[in-house]
Amino acid sequence: MASATADTSGAAVISAVPRDVVETHILSRLDGLTLTVLSSTSSYFHSLSSEETLWRRICVSTWPSIDHPHVLQLVSQFPNGHRGFFCDSFSLMFNHDQPRNLNRPSLPSELISAVDLWYNNRLIFSRVLVTETGSGWFKRSPFRLGLFDPKEVVPTGVKIDDWDDDSWRKDLEENLTLSWIIIDPTRKRAANLSTIRPVSSEKHWLTGEVQMEFGPVMGLDRVGLKVTCGGGREEGELHVREACMQVEDMDGKYLNGKDSLGILVEAMEFGERKRREENEGRKRHGEYLERKRRRRERKVFTERVLDMLSIAGLGVFVGWSSFLLFGRS
Repeated sequence: MASATADTSGAAVISAVPRDVVETHILSRLDGLTLTVLSSTSSYFHSLSSEETLWRRICVSTWPSIDHPHVLQLVSQFPNGHRGFFCDSFSLMFNHDQPRNLNRPSLPSELISAVDLWYNNRLIFSRVLVTETGSGWFKRSPFRLGLFDPKEVVPTGVKIDDWDDDSWRKDLEENLTLSWIIIDPTRKRAANLSTIRPVSSEKHWLTGEVQMEFGPVMGLDRVGLKVTCGGGREEGELHVREACMQVEDMDGKYLNGKDSLGILVEAMEFGERKRREENEGRKRHGEYLERKRRRRERKVFTERVLDMLSIAGLGVFVGWSSFLLFGRS
């Protein structure tokens, strides 16, 4: 009884504060995750935390790329508006391991990407990409969403003192973060496909450019999110030279547009969303590589067995033919 009385009196004290003061000076200072938790504490805070303008401000501050007229209008049509978009996009995305249905009849005719890249919590790149997906060319061609033109280079303002020292690659692994949100305008669903921090990196032996991987595992497939960084050696500045998305299967084969779009749509609808943890992406990536290694070994073993059986069969055939030929003579 005492606890209930305390809760009631506490709610009464909070509700005595003018609503605009709570919204302007308290709720506006919270991030989306904290606000979600706060909204579950009482009906009063649940009501305050449902304001569309509040969630719009949170979404734009979390992902600056969505501050785009077309995207904002689309997100406002989501179930629960910007709050629904935040719930879709904030969690770490992994697809279910159920067999995928690539022949679903209503794949979207458009796919929107909202991409933000940070270095040490400072935004260095932000862009929205609208991809038309209804053409036969898109469905049959290898799936690739590229944000840059072939010769485009984006300066970042990040200074590199020694290009020959490999420490700047490690620095990127620790401080470079990526958000790549895909939006299905038809179903009003979204998903953040980036693992936020790189799961792997590779430095090109000739150019010195570093390619960072941010792609999550999607059941039996993997979404490859690649960001390539290089120099500016004369200016001593880091440049971003590439940011692209592709989908590959367990054998490393890149899928076409139709199959890839089917996987992404299923991920948005049925995929597993988890609270982000620091090493979850790298853990899943390591497990996926181990599965690929075992699959490759089984394939090689099967091919060797088939080769041995073929050779043995050929030997039996030759021996039997020789017996029939020379045995009669």
